[in-house]
Amino acid sequence: MALSFSLRTEASTSASRRSVLVTGAAGRIGTYLAKLATSHHDLSLMVRPGDDEATRELAPFGRMVYAELSDLDALKRVFDGVDTVVHLAGEPDPSATWDDLLQANIVGTYHVMVAAKAASCRRVIYASSIHAVSGYPRDVQVRSSEPVNPGDLYGVSKCFGEALGRYMAEQEGLSVIALRIGAFQPMETARDGSSVAMMDCFVSENDLCQLIMKCIDDDSLRFATFHGVSDSRFKRLDISDARELVGYAPETDFTEENPRLAPLDLQENVRACNMEDADQKSGLRDDL
Repeated sequence: MALSFSLRTEASTSASRRSVLVTGAAGRIGTYLAKLATSHHDLSLMVRPGDDEATRELAPFGRMVYAELSDLDALKRVFDGVDTVVHLAGEPDPSATWDDLLQANIVGTYHVMVAAKAASCRRVIYASSIHAVSGYPRDVQVRSSEPVNPGDLYGVSKCFGEALGRYMAEQEGLSVIALRIGAFQPMETARDGSSVAMMDCFVSENDLCQLIMKCIDDDSLRFATFHGVSDSRFKRLDISDARELVGYAPETDFTEENPRLAPLDLQENVRACNMEDADQKSGLRDDL
């Protein structure tokens, strides 16, 4: 079976506090990550030049830097001295057209990875999306080792980033971890009865940021693709690799938070079809 990850062969560069730059820091994920990560790492928060509102909101959490994804030379300058780039910037609309995706998600991602390599960064954590594999049928749980299957052009652009990331890791020596992010939402959304549609792809703010932080801290991986969803009873994306390789331990179960699903107690009432079921017996017990 083809692996969705590869391990480093060079010596570890373990460090407890790293220099971390976040692109797209003014977005929802970037803003939440900045508040959470500021006590763990030395943050540089990249926003577009002239974004005074973002500067005011984010300045308490790290050093503000300014660059456009289209400006490769500027990215090389702001990446200088950075250990890990968390690349969140880009066109986020799943309905976006090619013209919108080309510059932000194709050219911009290329510039980020090239600039990170040129600046001798250790790692890029790339914000991919569930849309890179949303072309699979709804009843299929997708493993990170299975082929990409985008459900829209936005997903295609994320597949490009994953492929470029693997090339940069395996051929150019820049470690890359791609995170296929599900429906990133606050807990208030999970607790809204009308949000059942995201039951199998929900990822809470705390869970996703925990996964990002574990990917920053890891020293063993050269490349990996992980799935960024919470630990709900039913998951569209399998999270086994992230659990095993970086110790991802999500705490949120959408089915326990949503008022329409919580009374069903799905964790308890859905059969496991193994010895976890209280009423299932095993002949082995008679021989012990």
